Amino acid sequence: QVQLVESGGGLVQAGGSLRLSCVASGRTSNWAMAWYRQAPGKERQFVAYSTWNGGTTKYADSVKGRFTISRDNAKNTVYLQMNSLKPEDTAIYYCNTDGGVWAWGQGTQVTVSS
Repeated sequence: QVQLVESGGGLVQAGGSLRLSCVASGRTSNWAMAWYRQAPGKERQFVAYSTWNGGTTKYADSVKGRFTISRDNAKNTVYLQMNSLKPEDTAIYYCNTDGGVWAWGQGTQVTVSS
């Protein structure tokens, strides 16, 4: 079973930036990958998506123009660059394959203060 380890979260002021990383114990090159987030009391939601080679990316409307997904398949790592952060971006962030095929990791907490 592939394991996912997310990192890079933290506490940041509104308008700030963070870069999240997700390292997989298996090969990511065969998979479309995505970032998701779960805010307190809410269901997990889609944030960003990348095809296996990064050739196509998609974003939730709420983060479009502020977040960028990228990947390094040689390192089995997926990134999420988050700029112009807002308090409503506060959540635990997870990565997984498109559709969540692998077991979920622990996620990384992102807290944006106003």
